[in-house]
Amino acid sequence: MIGVWSVRGVQLSTENWCVLYVGEWSLCGSHDYDLQDFLAVSEMAEVNVVSAGLLLPSTMNAIFQVQEEACVSAAAVAAAAGGTAASAAPPASQSSEDYLFVETRHPNTVLQGLNSLRLNNAFCDVTLCCGGQEFPCHRIVLASFSSYFQAMFSADLIESKQERVAINGVEPQMIGMLVSYAYTSEVYISKANVQALLAAANLLDVMAVREACCRFMERQMDEMNCVGIHCFAEAHSCKVLEKRSMDYILEHFTTVCQQEEFLSLCVDKLTEIISSDLLNVSKEEMVFEAVMLWLNKCPSRKHSFEKVLEHIHLPLISPYYLHDVIESLDVVKESQACQKLISEAKDYLLLKDRRGELYCSRARPRRSTGTAEVIVTVGGEDDKVVLRSVESFDPVTNQWKNLACLPFAVSKHGLVVSDSTLYLAGGEFPDGSASREMWRYDPCFDSWMEMAPMNVARSELGLVMLDGFVYAVGGWEGRSRLDSVECYNPHTNSWQFTESVKMAVTSPAVVALDGLLYVTGGAVLEDGDGTDLAQVYNPKTATWTEVAPMQIARSGSAACTLKGKIYVIGGWHASTENTDKVECYNPKTNQWTMCAPMKERRYRPGAAVVDGKIYVLGGEEGWDRYHDTIERYCDEADTWEIVGEMPTSRSWLSCVSLQLRKDIPVNSCPDSPNDS
Repeated sequence: MIGVWSVRGVQLSTENWCVLYVGEWSLCGSHDYDLQDFLAVSEMAEVNVVSAGLLLPSTMNAIFQVQEEACVSAAAVAAAAGGTAASAAPPASQSSEDYLFVETRHPNTVLQGLNSLRLNNAFCDVTLCCGGQEFPCHRIVLASFSSYFQAMFSADLIESKQERVAINGVEPQMIGMLVSYAYTSEVYISKANVQALLAAANLLDVMAVREACCRFMERQMDEMNCVGIHCFAEAHSCKVLEKRSMDYILEHFTTVCQQEEFLSLCVDKLTEIISSDLLNVSKEEMVFEAVMLWLNKCPSRKHSFEKVLEHIHLPLISPYYLHDVIESLDVVKESQACQKLISEAKDYLLLKDRRGELYCSRARPRRSTGTAEVIVTVGGEDDKVVLRSVESFDPVTNQWKNLACLPFAVSKHGLVVSDSTLYLAGGEFPDGSASREMWRYDPCFDSWMEMAPMNVARSELGLVMLDGFVYAVGGWEGRSRLDSVECYNPHTNSWQFTESVKMAVTSPAVVALDGLLYVTGGAVLEDGDGTDLAQVYNPKTATWTEVAPMQIARSGSAACTLKGKIYVIGGWHASTENTDKVECYNPKTNQWTMCAPMKERRYRPGAAVVDGKIYVLGGEEGWDRYHDTIERYCDEADTWEIVGEMPTSRSWLSCVSLQLRKDIPVNSCPDSPNDS
């Protein structure tokens, strides 16, 4: 029956309105309610109509819904009720006796009412069609819970005018579940439906359900399904689940690699996993054996084997395993690329004293093995305070750790590394005297031991490790510059003189490369000005020769080798000032080229190479202006960037890269300028 009711003088036809909710009251159109019932309700609350098809609650949480052809305007109803069409806020003249009533059950009541209407196909204005099934809905409900539908119905799309909308690419059951969720805020997630439900939620942009599915899959994750979950998360751009599943794979690799999902991986995903620095294996042989399981699963994969082998850290595998197992495989024998990787590993294992020259990312231990490649800084001075601190810097975590400090304070010394053992020689004590002393640091025991002293006291010397021997070049003995060179044999713990350099020099930059000793720059004149001279010593012939001079004369520079080239960094540029200039020498062409300058000028900084990047630490900007910053150089991009800070600013320090155990306890080493 159709009736006409009056709300405070405004007539409403039940033919044109949908449903009125006031608290727990509900009055629906097409029913013959008594007029007094409606008026009684209307006296209890103001009813605000804000637009055709949608009404908002007033102080009594009333909702009045009307269709577009309603016979009364929102403004008219609002005026009759004594309110406004846009707001349900209390009046400005609210008295102390007024209060705001909130019906907490109202949202659920509305949802239940809307769902009841949907199930009865009442007032539905759109039908979703999927896989032969139809789902009558209300556009306003779909648009309110999904930005996908909001865009579809509000934009000038053809679907915005259609009564039937096709949804493709998802299972119809999942559409039904998501429609039900829109009206009930509930959805049942199970192992059987979670992937299909997530895919549907992803398509319709129902983020709450999508994230709930991700959390469910994460709780169900184990060694058997983690690979599949990871690939699924990656395909649907679920970044958090993608990362956590990869973390699970890496952490439980030894059991995951035996599962069917792992053995079915494509080559790209396999290499992504085994190339991770976080792969949790106690030894690299385990990675190789996992790869062999994958290879044997499908023999046709042998054509991809060399691509996979690149990501195994062969230099860290036992030489016996390398010889007896890996080299004997036909798949290795038949590939030149595999043979080259084996040769690289052999060079690293045999030429221990050239490991600093042989940049090889595969020789870097995985962090899960309990070791990390760090930069060790030793001694130096800050504002004329000579230091005895020894610290390690991890470029990956950007963290510093104190190691066992020196027994004495020293600066202007030399520092080299051989097979994870540090050697420190020479330097200047706090009283200004030059040192003959030689000390060895054992990272296994985090301790220093005194070795045989040099024949001559030297500060501002060049120190380098070449084919198992330590060479001390030039320096200052307290009264004059030195041209003498002496060589230390670790096996006999003794020093002996070798051929002198062509010119007495202090503060040279020295490196070893391909069995030769390079001495570049250094101070040669009384005023401390540097030279552009580059000298090369061949220990096999005991002779010095000159190569192409540097483009810039300098002293107090840092030097290092990277990918077969020599880099000379910073220093004192003749009589002008400290420099930020960097140049690179290519022994094959005998040419120097300028590289991008550093961000800051640095005299007597420290330098080391970690993971194919050059790190430069500290140094002086000018007189009594010391740096505490760390710069990193990428040779491929020819760019520098500041990546960290040291605990204290300093110059005249020495740096090397070293593979260090992460469980070495943190030491406390307070510096004193008078410790010696």
